[in-house]
Amino acid sequence: MTGIELESFILRKRGATWDNVPHPLVKIEDLDQNAIQKFKELAIRKKRIDDTILEEDTETLLDKLHLINNGYLTNAALLLFSKDPERYFTGAFIKVGFFETNADLIYQDEVRGSLFEQIDKVIELIFFKYMKAKISYDGLQRVEEYFVSEASMREAILNAIVHKQYESGVPIQISIYKDKLYITNVGKLPDHWTEKTLYQKHGSKPYNPNIAHVFYLAGHIESWGRGIEKIFDSCIENNLPMPKYYINPTDIMIEFDAPQRLVIDNFSKVNDRVTDRVTDRVTDRVNDNMMKVLNVISEDPGYSYNDISDEIGISRKSVATIIKKLKDLGIIERIGNNKKGYWKIKK
Repeated sequence: MTGIELESFILRKRGATWDNVPHPLVKIEDLDQNAIQKFKELAIRKKRIDDTILEEDTETLLDKLHLINNGYLTNAALLLFSKDPERYFTGAFIKVGFFETNADLIYQDEVRGSLFEQIDKVIELIFFKYMKAKISYDGLQRVEEYFVSEASMREAILNAIVHKQYESGVPIQISIYKDKLYITNVGKLPDHWTEKTLYQKHGSKPYNPNIAHVFYLAGHIESWGRGIEKIFDSCIENNLPMPKYYINPTDIMIEFDAPQRLVIDNFSKVNDRVTDRVTDRVTDRVNDNMMKVLNVISEDPGYSYNDISDEIGISRKSVATIIKKLKDLGIIERIGNNKKGYWKIKK
């Protein structure tokens, strides 16, 4: 056994789980109150927990959520509600990368923060920056179709978060290509489970049950082991191929493949894709240089002003002027800060 496997084995033999291990020297004041408040708001709407419990002080609430053990905050509490989980657990983040080939990483991002922040951040990042939609029209109605539905993506990422072995120090990894997407996390199937079990009706046996319980109360997941079933249902509903699971000795990976109708062959500078994004009501106000900037940020939404300047051969000052005009027209907006944010071309 590796160190991780041995630790997990010993905990299971004691009837304990890694996420319930107490973490000394961390106080409730060190937690992110905004994350706790977000949980309360989600839980109130879902009504899976008595409202009177949500009105308790933070310490009492965490205790009733089984996030305090022998007077100490647990690993689950720190992952769910800490401002910076990586301060306590190396690799407690999600890494996203776009690949042209297996050897050619084009660009990447790292999604950090509490687990409650990570799920929303990574979904927004993937669909606005990494995934390219096939655009069509049903009459006057614009239709955007992705080769992974948002429901399938959310369930797959939540599964990775809930089942990950955080003691490994390895982040969840999401690798995106033009025609496929992989989500990989360090983890293992429950004892006596096989790959076949995943495709059958099965119970819920999360590696981190306390994390799973809080996500359940917030309405992010079900408690009946239906995550994979919901992924499959969404694929059927959207006429998409069923995903494939790969059970490796140290990790579990799910692969989504694009049907041929949704493969966008050219992920570089494509005027047509930008024109689709820039609706008819503003096209007549977009000049050549503005279109060049749109092309560049369509290629890589993470480009800085300097990157754009280098790509299209105009000064950084001119780029800044063009960006301002595009913002004023409501065509683009900046998501996040200047250093780690990205450009979003509005629909």
